[in-house]
Amino acid sequence: MSIKWTGEELIIIETKAEIYTIKQIASILKRRGYQRTPFAIYLKLNNLGYSARPTLDNYSCKEIAQVLQLNFSTVTRWVKRGWLKATRRSARHYQIRKWDLKQFFDNPPQSIKKRIAALDVEAINYLLGKQA
Repeated sequence: MSIKWTGEELIIIETKAEIYTIKQIASILKRRGYQRTPFAIYLKLNNLGYSARPTLDNYSCKEIAQVLQLNFSTVTRWVKRGWLKATRRSARHYQIRKWDLKQFFDNPPQSIKKRIAALDVEAINYLLGKQA
């Protein structure tokens, strides 16, 4: 018999999914008084559309927007229009691979080329992992 996930548990694992490992998330839940096995967390993350392991070459729309000093909705709009390739992690979150971000910056849509050219080159290089 499985115990139903509480709203607080779901918030915790969704906010920690991109940064922490499954064992670390289990430890965080335990400190907050919840008992979940790493396997249960793994299953729930998969069910929610999250990767079961944090990866350093993936970004969320929020992270990209913060680094480039853009509005979150701008980056999300790029994804929804198909300009920036992304994987849906949950109903409201996308995961963007570094490679797809590089492709986007190398060949932006004609309608936003000037806007992309005006972005901070150092910020773009930081996201792409390039040395200045």
